[in-house]
Amino acid sequence: VQLQASGGGLVQAGGSLRLSCAVSGRTTSSYVVGWFRQAPGKEREFVASVTWSGGDTFYADSVKGRFTAARDDAKNTAYLQMNRLKPEDTAVYYCAAGGLAGVVVSASEYDYWGQGTLVTVSS
Repeated sequence: VQLQASGGGLVQAGGSLRLSCAVSGRTTSSYVVGWFRQAPGKEREFVASVTWSGGDTFYADSVKGRFTAARDDAKNTAYLQMNRLKPEDTAVYYCAAGGLAGVVVSASEYDYWGQGTLVTVSS
């Protein structure tokens, strides 16, 4: 399974970005795509997840109400729509996938990772 993340960039505070995660290779219907981020000098943290079969989503408290995770089955692509961005959202964002069930926030539970895309929010 390969994941290709894209869509990062520089945006002003209050702006929006949409990240994409193209998934290829052998997957099952019961897998989860998670979004994580890592800011300089900080540990990688969970942001959001979406189950592929039902589209169920889960969010970290820090992004709830601002970010929306989704997936397009026909395009085999997951998305993270990020609105009302804040400078503290600045980080490298990663998508990950695994044959998981339910809500999984631990990075170690995900088997496959994309290369990361940088999001910079200026104040």
